[in-house]
Amino acid sequence: MSVRQNTRITLASRPIGIPKESDFGIETVPAPLPGPGEMLLKTLWLSLDPYMRGRMSERKSYAKPLEIGDVITGGVVGQVIESNIPDFKPGEIVSGMYGWQQYAIARPGDFRLFKVDPDLAPISTAVGVTGMPGQTAYFGLLRVGKPKPGETVVVSAASGAVGSVVGQIAKIHGCRVVGIAGGAEKCAYVADELGFDACVDYKGGNLKEDLAAACPKGIDVYFENVGGEVLQAVIPLLNPGARVPVCGYISAYNAKPGEEVKSPDQILQDLPDPPETRFFLVTEWIEEFPEASRQLADWIRKGKLKYRETVVEGIENAPKAFSMLFRGENFGKLMVKVADPE
Repeated sequence: MSVRQNTRITLASRPIGIPKESDFGIETVPAPLPGPGEMLLKTLWLSLDPYMRGRMSERKSYAKPLEIGDVITGGVVGQVIESNIPDFKPGEIVSGMYGWQQYAIARPGDFRLFKVDPDLAPISTAVGVTGMPGQTAYFGLLRVGKPKPGETVVVSAASGAVGSVVGQIAKIHGCRVVGIAGGAEKCAYVADELGFDACVDYKGGNLKEDLAAACPKGIDVYFENVGGEVLQAVIPLLNPGARVPVCGYISAYNAKPGEEVKSPDQILQDLPDPPETRFFLVTEWIEEFPEASRQLADWIRKGKLKYRETVVEGIENAPKAFSMLFRGENFGKLMVKVADPE
């Protein structure tokens, strides 16, 4: 029997600005063998997410940065190939944080290791709309944003993996929803296909005026994914009692070393009348992930929640695909198809 080969992507150098292909290393080594209490996973789908950029930097953050030579961190959907764990059988599908590689060793109790039920939704969604991005939208909006029927909810990066779900959940809860996205095509997708009440093109040249026109009664909940000029356009429109869940601020992720970066919650807390705001991590609700996945899948089945995936083929193409996130080239969830199930 031939030895399985494991192609993996590592951090070759710390990126300056948008990561380049040369910032990554690609190596092929024999796949590891599972020991007692371990299992071997074959990666089927790899998630590409903006937070990974922060892990490539030495800048202080909520998580330890990658070291040079480390496999790039990332969520995957994988298939159990070999198992020495009674509760995990060969052929079963799981999700977890096993990085940019074709094979990985997993153990019970690994962070964010969950079984995936293929009957709930297509398994690719376990790193998309029913997985971490969808759960981020679900908990960030409902637990931090706390929307009420009739309120105006504004979502930045509205065509992306998180923002697209935030807006649709807000609609399900009876809110008026305004998206902010880049370009006419993305805005048409957000308004016409996803059902937002309006979408403002931040590339249109009149962001502040267009957003004010789309929010005549002000903004009650702003779900922050971007920061920068988008946040500055939102601030004058925030109503008393507004809530601002801060998921991320992609506009600053490629800041050069030494550049001062203030997070959106820091900016908002410095206002004379600050809204209720905080940066959140979806893992605050990790015990509730399975329940949230079932609810998201149920909305998909009922036609209340739509999603789109931008799929790149082949683990070796992950470095090139990653920059799409920062150029606004993906619709919905960006992911890499690594392999088919055995």
